[in-house]
Amino acid sequence: MVAIHIDSVSEYLCSWCLEGDRRKREERHFLRSITLIMLRRFLSHSNLKSLHTALSPSRPRFAAPLLTRHVTAQSGASSVRKRVEDVVPIATGHEREEIQASLEGRDILEINHPEGPFGTKEAPAIVKSYFDRRIIGCPGGEGEDEHDVVWFWLENGKPHECPVCSQYFELKVVGPGGDPYGHGDHH
Repeated sequence: MVAIHIDSVSEYLCSWCLEGDRRKREERHFLRSITLIMLRRFLSHSNLKSLHTALSPSRPRFAAPLLTRHVTAQSGASSVRKRVEDVVPIATGHEREEIQASLEGRDILEINHPEGPFGTKEAPAIVKSYFDRRIIGCPGGEGEDEHDVVWFWLENGKPHECPVCSQYFELKVVGPGGDPYGHGDHH
């Protein structure tokens, strides 16, 4: 028998989220949220041998019952690889892609947070996109080179220079390409 106590898992994940800088905390919070969602779905799965709810004596009475749930399940000799359908059967679209990538240990959202050195004409900052163009924002350099965010369209094959800080950007298509709105150039 394997027993899982959600309070312990939740407290561990919360303490894990307190480390690191703001961006890392946001990433950890997202992973914690996905993990708790998957854990809740797993706990409500019908294949479990027994499932019972009990209030934890160390928790106040107003605590959510979900946080005090205990699970007991048979521990199998062979490990079964979980699929997204097993964990989150109702997820669809982009949410399903995010959870699938999380289960596989990939981060599909890193495309939304490009990092790197200040882009120059010789070595522009590379921004990834699933399409042939994308709206990006330039916050400038660091310290006194920082400026208010300037938003603009970045297109494949057309490097762009920020009008405020002269940083260069270039788009790298990592997906199917085409128009992000599916319209194409035929209006």
